[in-house]
Amino acid sequence: MPVQAVNGRRHFLEIASCILVSGCGGIRSPARAIAAPESGPVPNGNVQGAVAQLDRLVADLMATSGVPGMAVAVVHGARTIYAKGFGTRLIGTNAPVNADTVFQLASVSKSVGATGVAHEVGKGKVRWDSPIHGLLPWFALAERDVTQRVTIADLYAHRSGLPDHAGDHLEDMGFGQRDVLERLRYLPLQPFRKHYAYTNFGLTAAGLAAAEAAGVDWATLMERSIYVPLGMMRTSSRFSDFATRFNRVTGHRQVDGKWVPVAPPRMPDAQAPAASVTSSVNDMAKWLAMLLGDGNYDGRRIVDEAALGAAVSPQMPIAPAHDGFPASYSGYGFDVGTTALGRRTYGHSGAFEMGTATTFKVMPSARVALVALTNGYPVGVPEILAAQFFDLVESGVVRRDWAALARPVFAQMNAPEGSLVGEARPTAPRPARALVDYAGTYGNNYHGPLRVERVGTSLLLVLGPAPLRLPLAHWDGDVFTFTLDNENARPGTISKATFASDRVTLEYYDHEGLGTFVR
Repeated sequence: MPVQAVNGRRHFLEIASCILVSGCGGIRSPARAIAAPESGPVPNGNVQGAVAQLDRLVADLMATSGVPGMAVAVVHGARTIYAKGFGTRLIGTNAPVNADTVFQLASVSKSVGATGVAHEVGKGKVRWDSPIHGLLPWFALAERDVTQRVTIADLYAHRSGLPDHAGDHLEDMGFGQRDVLERLRYLPLQPFRKHYAYTNFGLTAAGLAAAEAAGVDWATLMERSIYVPLGMMRTSSRFSDFATRFNRVTGHRQVDGKWVPVAPPRMPDAQAPAASVTSSVNDMAKWLAMLLGDGNYDGRRIVDEAALGAAVSPQMPIAPAHDGFPASYSGYGFDVGTTALGRRTYGHSGAFEMGTATTFKVMPSARVALVALTNGYPVGVPEILAAQFFDLVESGVVRRDWAALARPVFAQMNAPEGSLVGEARPTAPRPARALVDYAGTYGNNYHGPLRVERVGTSLLLVLGPAPLRLPLAHWDGDVFTFTLDNENARPGTISKATFASDRVTLEYYDHEGLGTFVR
């Protein structure tokens, strides 16, 4: 299964959503929309039959993956017909997951947040096509024309021209939300509204613009517009609320083939509209019921139907139809597509390398939706379950080996990066210069200053306000290496640091050509 690698990052959310939404075989360049006829009602009993198999499907996936904990809910019409927890909140303990256990949703937050923006659109506080610059005058991109024209819709559909995952590395260095957003102006742009690239901080700017129009902070906007009206009492867009929950999960990742807890947990408030929601499947089931009700819940209008309808409609191509697989698209915070049988679906996946993998999927014609949350880093478990479940809903059988399709995608996504990964060190390296020649302070508008410090007989990189303190190991001549292991760098990632007379280029930070720091 081919996977498009852009700027050294695998498009996890594109890949996962392709599996989740339309079963696509890989990520390719955008193409024109290809219409598919909507199928009729699903056969009687298929939804109940699919639900009857969920316990077994979950047990099989947890056994084969080893993921410590998982929770799943299914909504049919306006009613939750299944909500269960499995496994443990913390591996090695008797801390069971149940339907009220709170998980970090990661990028599923984009879809939840989009419904908050749609609420404000319906109230007339803002429009999907409201220019960002009119709401956040300090926000700018590299091109003046794009700065003036880019809208909330553009950023929620990932079509602003910003490069893939713009700003994420700055967050890893410890830059705060406003600092990251203000530094986006240094990034080169792809053609405006013609290029899809997934950006957490681009979408974050759009969410903050909507909150500015509403006159409140983002977390308060979400409470007021979505969480309180739906009775989602265990849901928040503030990490501090998650940190105080008793019935919450601990994230886990695999180290040498074993699942181990991650501490401290990922704190995503800097990109709150994109990644900060924490919730339980019981709470998420209420939100899914609202989606299935086209913005209505329990007889009350929560979100304007037209504003919500725009968000869950195709707005920007992600992958074209190919090899028998349907096309997939970005809506506003949602991934949209059709099944192989022509039935419309939408959803999203989320993941933190620091121990979260989540997904949800909605099939409007069947009036059914599923959410699956796990406390392990992404190995495909929630996406595989969603694909299996909706095969059963649509046709009564699991049509493909979804685990086999997903396995190479997630293996590649979790692979370390860097041109020296797997390379043997030179047996007779050229000597480095005197270490004092490399030491000093180097400037970079986008990444900020870099200090190279001499510590005894070695060198240390000090980068960002956190700061990151990265020991250098000599490789060959003026080339040194350092390793990274954080939210955006997979374990085993190796980067070159290549020195010249008055500058140093850090390979890991050079994806957009902005990795050179000048003394």
